[in-house]
Amino acid sequence: MRRFRFGAVVRQAESGKAWAAKARQLEESGFDVLLVPDHLVGPRFAPVASLAAAACATSRLRVGTLVFANDFRHPAVLAKEVATLDVLSEGRVEVGLGTGWMASDYAASGLGFEPPGVRVDRLREAVTVLKGLWSEGAFDFEGTHYRISKLDQQPKPVQRPHPRLLLGGGGPRMLRLAAREADVVNIGMRVRADGTGPDGGDGGAAAFLGKLRVAREAAGARYERLELGTSVMQVGVRQAEETWSAADTRSLDDTPQVLLGTHHDIVDKLRYWRDSHDISYFVLHHERDLKAFTPVVEELATT
Repeated sequence: MRRFRFGAVVRQAESGKAWAAKARQLEESGFDVLLVPDHLVGPRFAPVASLAAAACATSRLRVGTLVFANDFRHPAVLAKEVATLDVLSEGRVEVGLGTGWMASDYAASGLGFEPPGVRVDRLREAVTVLKGLWSEGAFDFEGTHYRISKLDQQPKPVQRPHPRLLLGGGGPRMLRLAAREADVVNIGMRVRADGTGPDGGDGGAAAFLGKLRVAREAAGARYERLELGTSVMQVGVRQAEETWSAADTRSLDDTPQVLLGTHHDIVDKLRYWRDSHDISYFVLHHERDLKAFTPVVEELATT
């Protein structure tokens, strides 16, 4: 049986001391991973510096992203940053990686926002480059989007053959890529092609189970080695969506992304999704839900 793992997205703090205190609180509460998002707009720390600070403030807690936007960094730059962070954290880095999707990031920064197919193809190449640069020796690559010539980056990551890689999404192309290349597949809602937010017609248990089937079929023999996860958007009592967030939970009540009810209701629902559908990695999306979710983590973290 797959062991539960729990992560929490933390976006910012008023000081370095306050940020370190948040990281230690997660570690002491039984969470496995502190995660940060990667956006150019909105109230969020930048990933690499904040993850380094969180790693230095803790001893067990893993640190990672949900998720690095591939369009914001050349994969050779990201490979170097991640390897350095993995050394400094003594092998506690988890690399969440996506195409980049939020149109406002691109519009505000002047980055070109290309169609989803182009961004997914670029991400596929980036994954190859990252794994190649994290391996031993010099790496060469010639693709449509990236070219690497005899590059042997140092240091190499502590984790071998590379840090745990999380890919996720709601569309079939991203799910197939994740199932074939990642260590963790994070199941979410499909995003609109124009980058304005989740596709509201993509919610519900039937859609969620369909995504699991896509991932399972694409993974083939490596399915048993995959960790399947999702983000928890509502806990206990439904609350209004945050004004800065693109989350839309109106159609998700019968999925593991919305956990309403009592403590026992939530525990039972998580056990159902793990035992019946192999979802074992749950990431808390909002810090506001920590008080309600932490007792659940404390009960299930070792099971």
